[in-house]
Amino acid sequence: ASLWDRMLLILTLMFLRWKKAVLEISLMYEDGVVVLCPPDCSQWRASVFGTGTYAAISSVCGAAMHRGVLGPSGGSVRVHKQQGRHNYMSSYAHGIQSQSLSRWTASFNLTKPVNVPLELTSDTSTTPLTGTMKSVYVCVCVRADCQMDIALVIDSSNNIGQRRFNLQKNFVAKLAAMLRVGPTGPHVGLIQASDSPRTEFVLTNYTQPKELLFAIKELAYLGGDTNTGKAIMHTAETFFTQDNGARRGHPRVMMVLMDGWPSDDLEQAAMLARESGINVFLVSVAKPAPEELAMVQDKDFMKKAVCKDNGFFTYLIPSWFSTTKHVKPLTQRLCSLDSLLCSKTCYNSVNIGFLIDGSSSVGEGNFRLVLDFLAGIARSFDISDMGSRIGAVQFTYDQKLEFSLFDYSTKEDAINALRRIPYMSGGTATGEAIRYTTQNLFRRSGPGRNFLIVVTDGQSYDDVRGPALAAQKQGITIFSVGIAWAPLDDLKAMSSQPKDSHTFFSREFTSLVELIPLLVRGICRDFTENN
Repeated sequence: ASLWDRMLLILTLMFLRWKKAVLEISLMYEDGVVVLCPPDCSQWRASVFGTGTYAAISSVCGAAMHRGVLGPSGGSVRVHKQQGRHNYMSSYAHGIQSQSLSRWTASFNLTKPVNVPLELTSDTSTTPLTGTMKSVYVCVCVRADCQMDIALVIDSSNNIGQRRFNLQKNFVAKLAAMLRVGPTGPHVGLIQASDSPRTEFVLTNYTQPKELLFAIKELAYLGGDTNTGKAIMHTAETFFTQDNGARRGHPRVMMVLMDGWPSDDLEQAAMLARESGINVFLVSVAKPAPEELAMVQDKDFMKKAVCKDNGFFTYLIPSWFSTTKHVKPLTQRLCSLDSLLCSKTCYNSVNIGFLIDGSSSVGEGNFRLVLDFLAGIARSFDISDMGSRIGAVQFTYDQKLEFSLFDYSTKEDAINALRRIPYMSGGTATGEAIRYTTQNLFRRSGPGRNFLIVVTDGQSYDDVRGPALAAQKQGITIFSVGIAWAPLDDLKAMSSQPKDSHTFFSREFTSLVELIPLLVRGICRDFTENN
C-alpha cells in the first residue's frame, strides 16, 4: 500500500477510536445537558469512578455529590462529556467514596447550571438542547437491598457475531456497574451459551465492581450454535452451589441474553430452573423478523423459558445499539424482591392442608369463624400454579375432601372455595380424619414441604396418636389448633415436635384471628430450618 493509503488507514483508525470513546456518554446525555437529582441520593448505592473527571459508567448524581456541586437535598447539575482516559483516581469526598479505574472509554465532569431548567422530563433526553431547555431527573444507582445471587447467561453463538458480541459485553458491563456488587449486595457470575455452555466466573470470583467490569471486558467470543437450553440446564444444575458462593436465603436470579432465537429446546431446562427456585429472566435482543419466523422451531420459547409467563420475566430490546436506556429498568426488575416468584420461600413453596372439624358441637356460626381464620392463614401465602397450594378436608365421623391441593391455582379462587365449604354436623373422629387426609389430600402434592393444620373444638372418639405419627413419617408437619373443650393431651398427641411450638389453643372462636400470625410464623420457621 502507498504512504497515502497507510496514512488514511491510520487516520480512520484514530477517528474510530475517538468515536468509540465518546459513544457511551453520548448515548446517555447530550453535552451540557442538565440533570435533576432527587434528594437523599446518598441512601442509594451510587457507583462513582474517578475524582473531578469521572468514568462514564459512574452515577451522575453520585459523582455530583462527590464533586461538591450537589448536596443531600438534591438539585440540578450540568454534565459535560469528555473523552476516555487512563487512571481514574479514587478518593473520599462529601460523604461519597469514589473508586479507581485503570481505563474507560468515555468521561464526564460536572458544573452547577447557570439557568434554572424550564421543563422536567422523567427520561434521558437525546434531543439537542435548543429552544426550551430540557432536563433529566435521575439517580443512576441501585438500592443497597438488592441482595441477589445473579447468573448472567450471555449469547456467544455464531448468530450474534463478533461485533454484536462486543456490544453485548458493553451492555452487560453497564448492567453490572449499576447492580453494584459487594459483600452485602448482589453477587454476579457469568456463563457463555454456545455449542456447549462455559462458566467464565462464579459468584465469588469478583466481588468488587471494577474487578467484575474488567472480567467482562476480557471475555472471548466462542461462536457455535445458540444452545440456550443447554446453558440454562448447565446453570441450574451446577452454578448455584455453596462451592460457587451461593448464599443461603438469597434469591437466585438467572438473566439470559439472546440474540434471535435458540437452536435447542428450553422447556425442560426452564422447568428444572423453576423447581430449583431460580428466577429466569429472558432478555431477547433483535427478535426474529417476520420473514425469519419460519426458521424458529418453537414460537413460544420465551414463554416456556421464564420463571413465570406474566410479562415481568421477559424483556425485549429492539437492537444492540439501543441497550443503554434499558440498563436501569432491567436492573430494577432484577432487584424486585417481591416479584421474584420462583425463589423458594416459606410463602411460595409450601403445601398446606386444612383439616376442619365439622361436628355438631361447633355450630354453623362458629364454623364460619373457623373458615375466616383459615382464610387469614391462606392469605399470607403466595398461592399459584408454581407457588404454594392449599387443600381442605372436613370431618365428623365421616370425611369429605372439600378441594385438593391442585384444584385452585390462584389465591382468590382458593380462598373463595374455602369460604364456600358447607357445614356438615356430626360426631368427632379426628384420628380417622388424619389418616384420610394423609392418604387422599397429600397423596399427590407439589414440590414444596407439606403442612397440616388440624382445627377441632372437642375430644376425638378415636385414637389420634397413631395416624398423626404415620403422617409425620411421610414428611407432613402437623400443627394442632384447639378451641373451647378440645383437650390439650389430644392436641399435643397430634402435633409435630417440638410439641409446644406446634400446639395452639383458643378459649373462644372469636379469638382465633389472633393465632394467624403465630401459625404463619411457625410454618416459616419450620420451612427455614429444613431448607
